[in-house]
Amino acid sequence: MKPKTPSESLAILTDLVLPGETNPLDSLFGGELLARMDRACSIAARRHSRNIVVTASVNHVVFNKAVPVGSVVTVEAKVSRAFRTSMEIFVDVWTECLQTGKKVKVNEGIYTFVAVDEYGKPTQVPAIIPETNLEKERFEAALRRKQLSLVLSKRMDPKEATELKKLFE
Repeated sequence: MKPKTPSESLAILTDLVLPGETNPLDSLFGGELLARMDRACSIAARRHSRNIVVTASVNHVVFNKAVPVGSVVTVEAKVSRAFRTSMEIFVDVWTECLQTGKKVKVNEGIYTFVAVDEYGKPTQVPAIIPETNLEKERFEAALRRKQLSLVLSKRMDPKEATELKKLFE
């Protein structure tokens, strides 16, 4: 299976925040933003694996800034690391002022997807070859995040979490 770059999986969704998608403070509902992030990550995972994909976990989400009604919101997702059948997808969320063109990062998240065949059985995915400095940072950190998740879920002995142990040496 030929390795791919993160840019090959890039998914960008741009949309307008409408009044029916907002809370009493006229900001985008968190759940609505999560759904948009999940869709973008799903597209990125499917582009990378060329298989059906399912959300395995939402590992991390940060709501740094509210997204007001009327905002143009852009969700950018791409695979940061691929394991045997799973992929970590990093997603960044931006708002854009249409008058000035200024973009501001408002949120980010990390999702895990698993590629499956038509019967729902996990299937192998291509490796990732990061290119940019940011892609390399996210690629390296992905293994630590995976090991932490496995340790916390008791599916990995902490003594076997070699990348996590390096943080404390």
